[in-house]
Amino acid sequence: MKIELFYSPGCQECAAAQARLKAAAQQAVADLEWRELSVLDELDYAVELGVLTLPSIAVDGELVFASLPTPKQLFEALRRRTARET
Repeated sequence: MKIELFYSPGCQECAAAQARLKAAAQQAVADLEWRELSVLDELDYAVELGVLTLPSIAVDGELVFASLPTPKQLFEALRRRTARET
C-alpha cells in the first residue's frame, strides 16, 4: 500500500504531524510505502488528485483525507482498507 502525504515546506502543522501519522500507518499496514510530497514540487500530481488543502493524504493514488486526520483516524481507515483487500 502506498501512502502519500502532501505538505507545504514551512508548514508547522504538517511537520508536527508527519512522524505520528507515519507511525500509525506503519502499525496498520505491513507492506507500506510512505512518501512525503512537497506540493511545490508535485503541484500537477496534487491537482490531479484533487488536493485543495494541506496536509492531505492519498492512499494508492486516491485522495482519502483532504485535511489532516488524527493518527487514530488514519490507522482505522488503513485497517478497513486492508480488510477489504484480503
